[in-house]
Amino acid sequence: METIVLIIHVLLAAAVIGLILLQQGKGAEAGASFGAGASQTVFGSTGSGNFLSRMTAVVAAGIFATSFVLAVYAKNKADAVNDAGIPSAELIESAAEAPVVDTEQLPALEENQAPAAPAASESDIPKAD
Repeated sequence: METIVLIIHVLLAAAVIGLILLQQGKGAEAGASFGAGASQTVFGSTGSGNFLSRMTAVVAAGIFATSFVLAVYAKNKADAVNDAGIPSAELIESAAEAPVVDTEQLPALEENQAPAAPAASESDIPKAD
């Protein structure tokens, strides 16, 4: 369902771009008022301004609606991610307040030296018969 809404959203965005590019600027009305044959057009003598303006408003409202639906989907996905094992903020803060290990209590090791293995007792050493 989310994919369908996303496709509709992209198509509406392309439609808004197309509708805006089809509209004439305010400067074009002066030339049309001196008799450019506007009464012979598809949209009549009033021109396409009202139709294109209304269609742009309808498509823009569709973009707002699909944006809202996509935001709801994104919120639901974010809630699902929190349920998937990512620790909450309270847990992270409590871990930050945990006591720190005192390094003075650890045995001192020289640089690049591995810790010594515990000494083996005589019972751990196999005997040849």
